Amino acid sequence: MMRSLNSGVSGLSVHQTKMDVIGNNIANVNTVGFKASKVNFADVFYQTIQSATGPNPDTGAAGRNSLQIGMGVNVASITKSIEQTGGTQRTDNPFDIMINGSSFFIVNSGGTNYFTKAGSFGIDASGNLCTPDGSLVMGWQVDPLDQTRTIADVVSPLRIMSPENLFATPVATTNVHITGNIDSKDSQIASETGKAVSISFYDNLGYAYSGQIKIQQVEGTENDYSISLMDITNETGNSIFANKVVDANGLTTYEASDINTFSFGGYTYEVEVNAQNGSVTMYQIEVDADGEPVLDADGNFTRIEPSQMPTLSFNTEDGSFKGVTGIENDLLNSIGLSIHKTDGAFEDIDIDFSSLTMYSTNGNSSLEAAKGSLNGLGAGRQVGNLSGIGIDTSGKIYGRYDNGDSRLLGQIAVASFSNPAGLEAVGNNLFAQTQNSGEFDGIGQDVTQDGGSFTTGALEMSNVDLASEFTDMITTQRGFQANSRIITVSDTLLEELINLKR
Repeated sequence: MMRSLNSGVSGLSVHQTKMDVIGNNIANVNTVGFKASKVNFADVFYQTIQSATGPNPDTGAAGRNSLQIGMGVNVASITKSIEQTGGTQRTDNPFDIMINGSSFFIVNSGGTNYFTKAGSFGIDASGNLCTPDGSLVMGWQVDPLDQTRTIADVVSPLRIMSPENLFATPVATTNVHITGNIDSKDSQIASETGKAVSISFYDNLGYAYSGQIKIQQVEGTENDYSISLMDITNETGNSIFANKVVDANGLTTYEASDINTFSFGGYTYEVEVNAQNGSVTMYQIEVDADGEPVLDADGNFTRIEPSQMPTLSFNTEDGSFKGVTGIENDLLNSIGLSIHKTDGAFEDIDIDFSSLTMYSTNGNSSLEAAKGSLNGLGAGRQVGNLSGIGIDTSGKIYGRYDNGDSRLLGQIAVASFSNPAGLEAVGNNLFAQTQNSGEFDGIGQDVTQDGGSFTTGALEMSNVDLASEFTDMITTQRGFQANSRIITVSDTLLEELINLKR
């Protein structure tokens, strides 16, 4: 009699446990990355009343099965449906990431690595990629020797918005090309004023400059044009060769800056600054056979008088560019500009004229200069401010900068386990490894290694199936009711037994 009571009690207990699991599943139906659990029952040990016997050929008796009475039910397992992917929720948040595959994000909380399917990430005050509960998202850092790849090493926090990542390194301009058309009948280009074209470029620190080049028709010719550099100005429009000086009385004068020489088209020039108005005059420096500047008795550069200076010129006789002449009589498509400064902030710039043409355009010439070569190389960049973050399908994180630059900042790594269902849930959508889940090697892997990928701007939702949960709820309720009837009926039988004494 007591056996049935105990069996009924065990039945109530396990069905209550199952209802607890169902309640937790339904409570987390909208929890990001939640994995539903399922309860499995198993019968417990049996009391054997009579053991089994085999057939006896001597007596002709047949074999008999054992007689056993079960002692109730127990919870065999509570397993999570880790392998089943939840639905996709679109968020359009670049830091919301969904894993397409069986792997897990690696996060670190309190110095311990945990694993999660919930990819709802953000940025903390230190620029770290993190979860809402403050765990750090782990991954791989950029190779210091090759900024285009990451190193698959022990995972570490991804500090994607660290101070060094907020700016893109500037790059000095090394190429400029001049395009357009020169009309030989253009009165301006034949005058003393000539036709001006401005070339823009950056130095190694990202500062912008503008060089004013004058193109002028050579007197007495129709198809020959001289090229000369008039000045170089900074972002404020002031010449880099002159510094403004204001004395105590408010009187403004000008003096030479620390940049007083430059090379243009193979010729070296010295700059003289007018102290009254800051205007600059360019003088060619005489060089010896080895290309070294010639000094006078006082140690100053020997200048060539303007009337004696050789000039750079090009010819467009049949409407097409023929090449620059005047540089040791070589015929070139481009000429070089080199600004002499001791700190090396400027790079040598190659100025390409090869796209110029000379066709009739009703006496109007049009000239334009653009940074970079004709193939777009060597344009340089100013300092860039971080303007956006992008994460590709392999987890590589790229920073986008307002100067057009793009830079790899790190890569999100993932972990895979031979038995994901063996992971232990510890709350906050986190799992910890156990002896039955397999071990995390501390390095992880690329999400694409096992055919998976990342989807950004989306989250994996709970994989709870409400239809299944409600069905289980009904069967669990009926099972609980049936076991409670076992107890009440057994109690009635005991009552009848006790009444025998009356």
